[in-house]
Amino acid sequence: MATKGLLAKKIGMTQVFTEKGELLPVTVLEAGPCVVVALRAVQKDGYGAVQLGFGSVNDKKINKPAAGHFKKAGVAAHRHLREVRLKADATYEVGQALKADLFSAGEWVDVTGTSKGKGFSGQHKRHHFGRGPVTHGSHNIKQPGSIGSSSTPSRVYKGMRMAGQLGNQQRTTTHLKVVRVDLERNLLLINGDVPGHKNSVVLVKDSVRQPKGKKS
Repeated sequence: MATKGLLAKKIGMTQVFTEKGELLPVTVLEAGPCVVVALRAVQKDGYGAVQLGFGSVNDKKINKPAAGHFKKAGVAAHRHLREVRLKADATYEVGQALKADLFSAGEWVDVTGTSKGKGFSGQHKRHHFGRGPVTHGSHNIKQPGSIGSSSTPSRVYKGMRMAGQLGNQQRTTTHLKVVRVDLERNLLLINGDVPGHKNSVVLVKDSVRQPKGKKS
């Protein structure tokens, strides 16, 4: 389980050079600032977590329960509110601000976001099925094949890989390296791509798969 995390906005992708001259594709994330709105304790709530607020919003655009929640915490209203499960020994305080300095270059992180929605897609694009024969009069070029027996069980099993909604689901990309931290502009540059479209909100946590040895 993670020991720290924050919400960030995906700005886009670019390229940077390392000290060795290697060209790396990186994703630029605007890391916060996030504000701790509430805490969850194991003794009281049964689990340990921190509730983070991210993104400014007009007070007129939130309902009364949310406004009361922010007022009780003594913080300004935020557009996004999310709980992050953390270890019990993680120490945070209500009202504490979290920025890009929470992470440093060389750390490994996991990024969770909502993948791009592709709409209704066929089984070949959605599940990477192979095609059938395309010559000799074949009519099974893009057929899905068998989806079950006829008389027994006389139904299609749940989870059968078929055509349907592709994307727009929560996905986590693990074990990504923080290449650079820009404290002035509050940016994180992470090696590789992360789920989500531009300007989407993602969750950045320290990775559960930390390297055992030294990694450059």
